[in-house]
Amino acid sequence: MIGIHYSVVNNVAEIMLDSPPVNAITGQLMDELLEMLARAGSDAQVRAVILGSSVRHRFCAGLHLNEMTGKTFEEKRALVEKLYVGLFDAQLALGKPSIAAVTGTARGGGMTLAVSCDVLIASDNATFGYPEIDVGVTPAIHYTHLPRIIGKHRAFELLFTGRTFAADEALQLGLVNTVVSESEVLNKARELAQVFCTKSPGVMRLGRKAFHAAVDLEYRKGVHAAVDHFANVAATADAHEGMLAFAEKREPQWTSATG
Repeated sequence: MIGIHYSVVNNVAEIMLDSPPVNAITGQLMDELLEMLARAGSDAQVRAVILGSSVRHRFCAGLHLNEMTGKTFEEKRALVEKLYVGLFDAQLALGKPSIAAVTGTARGGGMTLAVSCDVLIASDNATFGYPEIDVGVTPAIHYTHLPRIIGKHRAFELLFTGRTFAADEALQLGLVNTVVSESEVLNKARELAQVFCTKSPGVMRLGRKAFHAAVDLEYRKGVHAAVDHFANVAATADAHEGMLAFAEKREPQWTSATG
């Protein structure tokens, strides 16, 4: 696969993003990722899944700029639907625990990839953020789950300032489970995966399904609305200006009115 490596070792499927320089999300990458998750879910030998990166110091920088500029409304919506709805459904159908091994940069859509997993292991040099507001769009999918994880006020501050934050803050907020050195992230994820592998696969599948049904009800209700919201905002003049300014490395000139 172009951009993704897939392997199974000791009953653990490892899905490694490998699209330098920053693993930016494209329609093709999402197609491949969803295919790999389906492959892992249908393989009875796979008992756990790790999602990580082969690109040094980069997990995923979010949506590729080319995917958001020069595209039709329908094309933008189709990509976001894969990232929001497709990814959610693929994780829900996986039937086995998934672990995000986050090294380096995780931004925007990269945060979506990470938090779609059941557990997050982060490197001590990992940084996180929701920079969509800076380019005139919104991290709509995170409106649903982030306030429930870290609280309404802290979520609002992160989502609407677009600031980056380090792994230790992510740990304090409850966004990640464990922080280790970058060289140990994959090993830590593999250790945890092996613990999951000792459990009954049938009980794990049923228990995970019940767990997600209990905690993700509002997320499931909000995911389709988030697609519509993101696509509508991405079609505005300010979104076009924001992404153009980002590409040109200048400050955006906003034109929309308040109210």
